[in-house]
Amino acid sequence: MTQGKLRKHGAILVLCGLAACLLGSCARADALSGGTLMKWKVDGVDRQALVYAPSKADASGKAPVILAFHGHGGDMNDAQRGMHFETYWPEAVVVYPQGLPTNAAADPEGYGWVYNLTEADGQRDVKFVDAMLATLHGKFPVDDERVYATGFSNGGMFSYVLWGARTNIFAAFAIVSGRIPDTVQLSEPKPLLAVAGQRDRTVKFEDQVKSIATARQVDGAGETGTACGGECMSYASSKGAPVVTYIHGGGHVYPPGAPYITVKFFKEHALGK
Repeated sequence: MTQGKLRKHGAILVLCGLAACLLGSCARADALSGGTLMKWKVDGVDRQALVYAPSKADASGKAPVILAFHGHGGDMNDAQRGMHFETYWPEAVVVYPQGLPTNAAADPEGYGWVYNLTEADGQRDVKFVDAMLATLHGKFPVDDERVYATGFSNGGMFSYVLWGARTNIFAAFAIVSGRIPDTVQLSEPKPLLAVAGQRDRTVKFEDQVKSIATARQVDGAGETGTACGGECMSYASSKGAPVVTYIHGGGHVYPPGAPYITVKFFKEHALGK
């Protein structure tokens, strides 16, 4: 399924003592128009992303940045329609990058993200992230202490890649229906929000649970969490990198309430704080 189709399934999202986000009803705003298509050439390959400039000035005079990665078979427009982070954090620069086919011969429309860094083109998307951030720094007053990555499914797995490959850049991560790729080694603690469905068969639920356990270990978060509303658990960290999980009863979906929860989580974490 594409990300656009997956959104239609919906799920109840109740996290961390917030008001219930039933089918995304929690303070949901209408999606904004006005995104700008930005383009790059990385190692001779054309790349692009849908970029939303801040519509409101941040009190600090600087702008947080969210990189939001679509799932396999989706695209940047699917991601924007489903995530629309710009409606919840108008002070932020929000970027929806466009993936490339991960196997052009077998599936020319299977746009996604390479997460096996040992493959011949394993660095292509990490280099794309480097190029995007370099451009954003030249165009916006980027707050280097508040740069975040999030993604759904394949995009979530690539967010784990960035945790391992560019750990000094990102302040926190939000993973929905994703697991840690086999070639990724996490070493530096980072705050993590993880959303997983118990009936997920696309990215096996048990693999997502193992990835969360690995993240907790890296983050110095114990095995015993504290309930924080609904089916939410919060794991305190001895390293300043808490892990918050929401394990819902659905399948491989991006719950409509996830953008609101993600932005709230990101706002609570910055590099060095």
